[in-house]
Parts: sequence; structure tokens; C-alpha cells
Amino acid sequence: MRAMGESLTKTPLLGMILSQAQLKNFPPKKETSLPASLLLVILFSVLPGLTLGHGVAEGDASFLQQREGFHFWPYFYLGAKHMVTGYDHLLFLAGVVFFVHRLSDVVVYVSLFALGHTLTLISGVFFDVPANVYLVDAVIGISVIYKAAENLGALESIGLKIDPKAAVFGFGLIHGLGLATKLQEISISEDGLLGNLLAFNVGVEVGQILGLSFLVIMIFALRTNTRYRSYYIASNVLIMTGGIILTAYQLTGYAFLS
Repeated sequence: MRAMGESLTKTPLLGMILSQAQLKNFPPKKETSLPASLLLVILFSVLPGLTLGHGVAEGDASFLQQREGFHFWPYFYLGAKHMVTGYDHLLFLAGVVFFVHRLSDVVVYVSLFALGHTLTLISGVFFDVPANVYLVDAVIGISVIYKAAENLGALESIGLKIDPKAAVFGFGLIHGLGLATKLQEISISEDGLLGNLLAFNVGVEVGQILGLSFLVIMIFALRTNTRYRSYYIASNVLIMTGGIILTAYQLTGYAFLS
């Protein structure tokens, strides 16, 4: 992994980008017994499952379609399960955690993301907002690319300055719309709809906390490693790769299946 990070810096295009990366705020280097390379392997083992990031299992969909009225726990479970296994969401959040350096900042940025996806998740389903699932998921992929590019200094290198908090909130709106499109596909009952949506969203938030806790522990642990710069570069390149894969997959689906 170290060799990967160092070789990337020698690539002309990436070298230009990475020379602008805001790496000066890295914590002081010190040794750690934690196997950092193993942490990265775990973090990015999710890449092959990117294309399944928003799917609702057929069994779960069938179960919900057979239920009338308010059912807190089934919708709570589905929301938590979806976020924990939603690799597109987790990649974006990983990019956010790499961007900030204090736990208090993690709370601020994740709260903005949560507010955004809560608004569009509930309103999108409740008011049946029309949206093409492929295009929405493609924009979610772009959000992952954006976050990694920002971390690597690519936006600054081309003179593009976007308020990071506004961007996280805005992409939170898109991620919430992605969640809404999947619930719309299930054709759930209108009886108890608002309560069920709130239960689903509570589950999403709990699942997000679980997934985020795992990411924070891993990434903050990496910061104590002497090779953090190399890991930082390699990790964000992999995050960007995941975003590119997701975007290409969804645009292909839009072109041939929608």
C-alpha cells in the first residue's frame, strides 16, 4: 500500500494534483502497532459491492408490501440495514472523515449530511417526488468522486472553491433522494406512511452511526502511523475509483435500461 501511494505521486496528472493536497495538517508521525494496511484492506473490500449500494432485498420488499399500518421495527431494521450495507454512503462518509481532523468536526459534517438526506428521504416518498433512480445514483457516485478529489487538493488545483459544509449538505439531499427512490419502488402502503418513514429514517441514522464509528476508528488509527501520507493518498484514490465505478455503472443503466 505504501508503494501504491508513492507510485501514484509519480504519475504526472496525479502528481500535479497531489502537490496541492492539504497534507500539512497531518498529525505528528509516530509508530503504531496497529496493522494499518489491514485496516485499508477492510475499508476498501466494499468496492466490489458498490453497485448494490441502494438495493432493497427482494425478501424485505415483499415483507413490507404485505404490511398495512404503522410498523416501527421492520422499517427501523430496513433503514439500519440499508445504511450499514450502503457502500456508496459509506465511501462518501469515509471521504468526510479523511477531510476533517477533529471528532467535533466529524459530528458537524455528519449532522449536515444527515439533515440533508432526512429532508429528501421523507419528502421524496411522502409526496411521491419523481426521480430517475439511475441518474440519482450516478450523482451519488459523483459525490464520492468530489469528496476524494477535494481531499487530494484537485479542486484547489483548478481554482474551484466550494464551501465544504454546503457541499456535504447538498450531497446529503441527493443521498436521501436515492433512499427515497428505493422505497418508492416497493409500493408500500399509504396507511401509516409517515410513521413508517420516520422509523426508516431513525434506522438509517442508527446504521450511519454504526458505520461511521467503524470508519472513524480506522481512519483516526491510521493517522498515528508514520506512513499516513501514503495511506491518505492511496485511500482517497481508491475512494475516487469507487465513485467512478458507481457513476459509470448507473449511467450505463440509464442509457440501456431506463
